[in-house]
Amino acid sequence: MLNIHNLSVSFGGEYLFEEITFRLGAGDRVGLIGKNGAGKSTMLKILAGEQEYEGQIAKDKDLNIGFLKQDIDFVKGRTVLDEAQQAFVEIKKQEKQIDEINHQLATRTDYESESYTQLIQDLSEITHSYEIIGGYNYEGDTEKVLLGLGFQREQFDKLTDTFSGGWRMRIELAKLLLQNNDILLLDEPTNHLDIESIIWLENFLNNYPGCVVIVSHDKMFLDNVTNRTIEISLGKIYDFSKPYSKYLVQRAELREQQLAAQKNQQKEIEHTEKLIEKFRAKATKASMAQSLIKKLDKIDRIEVDEDDNAVMNVSFPISVQPGKVVIEAEGVGKAYGENQVLKDIDLLIERQSKIAFVGQNGQGKTTLAKMIIDEIPYEGHLKLGHNVQLGYFAQNQADYLDGEKTVHEIMVDAANEKNRTKVRDMLGSFLFRGDEVDKKVKVLSGGERNRLALCKMMLQPFNVLIMDEPTNHLDIKSKNVLKEALNQFEGTLIIVSHDRDFLQGLSNKVYEFKDGGIKEYLGDINYFLEQRKLEDMRAVEKKTKAAPTKNVTDSTRNKSSYKDQKKIKSLKNKLSNTETKITKLEKDLETLDLELATNYEATATKPGFMEKYKAKKKDLNSLMEQWEEVQEDLDRLD
Repeated sequence: MLNIHNLSVSFGGEYLFEEITFRLGAGDRVGLIGKNGAGKSTMLKILAGEQEYEGQIAKDKDLNIGFLKQDIDFVKGRTVLDEAQQAFVEIKKQEKQIDEINHQLATRTDYESESYTQLIQDLSEITHSYEIIGGYNYEGDTEKVLLGLGFQREQFDKLTDTFSGGWRMRIELAKLLLQNNDILLLDEPTNHLDIESIIWLENFLNNYPGCVVIVSHDKMFLDNVTNRTIEISLGKIYDFSKPYSKYLVQRAELREQQLAAQKNQQKEIEHTEKLIEKFRAKATKASMAQSLIKKLDKIDRIEVDEDDNAVMNVSFPISVQPGKVVIEAEGVGKAYGENQVLKDIDLLIERQSKIAFVGQNGQGKTTLAKMIIDEIPYEGHLKLGHNVQLGYFAQNQADYLDGEKTVHEIMVDAANEKNRTKVRDMLGSFLFRGDEVDKKVKVLSGGERNRLALCKMMLQPFNVLIMDEPTNHLDIKSKNVLKEALNQFEGTLIIVSHDRDFLQGLSNKVYEFKDGGIKEYLGDINYFLEQRKLEDMRAVEKKTKAAPTKNVTDSTRNKSSYKDQKKIKSLKNKLSNTETKITKLEKDLETLDLELATNYEATATKPGFMEKYKAKKKDLNSLMEQWEEVQEDLDRLD
């Protein structure tokens, strides 16, 4: 499907990766992993044809590649449904042609002319093609995907520019999922999805017959979706046919084997070197010494794969000890116009609580967080306890960083006299070392900007920490370090997150946001999911959808099965459209039969009536034969 050979990319004379080779085939669901800045997004841009490179990339003819990027730009004035249906370029083109021909047929009167006959033939050909490519099914498919990604039907007719960046990303994702792409390139697809939508996306991708390459730092998502892992590390790639967690185990075992083999080889080398030194001293053994030297030169030295183990060094010390009650709310509510997001919320949060806010997007999690820090107005009463000092990390915190400033300037400007001298040490603990502190913010990756935003937050004193989606863009190692630091934090933690793996064991209380209210669960995310009867964190999907289809095993997800999947889809579309035509003809014939039964002589002698009647009968017989042929083809493939 796609062959990559000796691929190299350099920036400013330094190679991001050099002479790497791999192949992508149908059925591959690849997790592309690596530290922030390792080159994952660059790799996706190369595969999508949007980035220059050295080396060769060979691909199948007529290969369609869909690319979900972080930066999305929509045409203004389109509704959600209109924008999603932009996926169907050929269908829309043929719809327009059919409308134009029908208009001409309805307005022209030269029924006997060759051009009029040609119009009828053109209409027949285009209609047939329209059926084959799914023209009668695309509207229903669009609605299914939008609903699966969390949209409500009443949102379908709203303009895209009224939605936040996260929801706009969902529309773009819907377009990609609706296209007949052979390869899907997804850059952080779960960043703006809630748990329900992530589960839906997992099931969709697990039944997708093409190839998927996913850059994600959501460990559980990778384990649930991928069957192959490619890690970019220190300019090299490590490629294993395993999902993320199993890949880690296999790579660790491989490194242990390399270390053991290297140790044994080193012993042999040292032994040979001693013999050489011993034999050199004797003239009678000189030839033997030379022979051993040549043998030593020919040894292929075993190299152990390097590991990039640099991680953040983070801790969250509390500023001062607050009172027992840190946050108290009574009758709190918030409405945006007619949309009542939260209503009559009563809340009491005590010192050292570890709380997770969960629920679908738009249910008020971020709204309540902003109300607590007094960023937005609200109804009701909300007060902070004695000595409470708030620290807040917004989900778009990195967007507030000035792109024209350097990493060092961002920190110095936010520091005070007490901690200004510690800025470089703090940056070093967040992996900004040496010349990296002089980089401008605009050239940093998403994960690097998030790390800088976290570091900047540390300049302010706090004992209550509110974090809204802090793991977006952070690589897996950085997320693990952040989680450990939050577990060690002795203050009060309120965290808004959709990352199930990150939330496990991090909270002792969960608040679910739903229908304007909140519900308390006294436990961590696992307890909450158990109470909601969400088996293996997937029952949100099972509650609303039928049982998923069987997953195709890796061994059967080859190129031939991929082509079969496309053919099956085409045949099903054709079968459905044939059935629609048969139903219409049968109704037409029922009407004509009724006319004949009512007054046979008068009806049968009408000009052209019997010709029309016989033509419809003939068309029905032809369609029935066609239906049987398609059904037989479909049965063979199924």
